[in-house]
Amino acid sequence: MNLTDLRPARGSKQGDKFRKGRGHGSGNGKTAGYGHKGQKARSGAPRTGFEGGQMPLYRRLPKRGFHNRNTKEIVAVNVDMLNRFEDGAEVTAETLVALGVISNPKDGVKILGNGELTKKLNVKVSAYSASAMEKIKALGGNAEVI
Repeated sequence: MNLTDLRPARGSKQGDKFRKGRGHGSGNGKTAGYGHKGQKARSGAPRTGFEGGQMPLYRRLPKRGFHNRNTKEIVAVNVDMLNRFEDGAEVTAETLVALGVISNPKDGVKILGNGELTKKLNVKVSAYSASAMEKIKALGGNAEVI
C-alpha cells in the first residue's frame, strides 16, 4: 500500500448538497454532527484560532519585516537565452513558455543584458534592462514594452 492509494471510506464524504439535521432517517439527524452540548455545539461558537481567552498562537509569534501585498513577481531572462529563437522571430512571454525558456511568466517578464545576442529579434515583454535593450537594438531588433 502506498500513500497515493489512500482514499476516504466509501460513503464518508458528502457533497455540498448534503442536508444536515433533518431527522434520524437522514443518517445525520438529532445533533447533526455537532455532538452533545458544549461550546462547539452552540450557534455562537468561537472563530477559528480562538483559544478560550488564552493569547492565540498567531498573536504570540513575532511579526518581522514588511510584506507588500501589491508586489509583482517578475521572471528574469538573459539575452543569451533568446538565441534559441530563429532570426527575425517575435519573442513574447507566450513564445518563451512554448520554447521552454521559462515555465510560468507570473506577473511579467524582464529581459536582462547578461550574455551575447547573435540574432535580430522583435521582443515584446514587460521590461528591459538598459544593456539588454542596447544589445537587441544593436543587431537591428525591436524592443517593445507591453
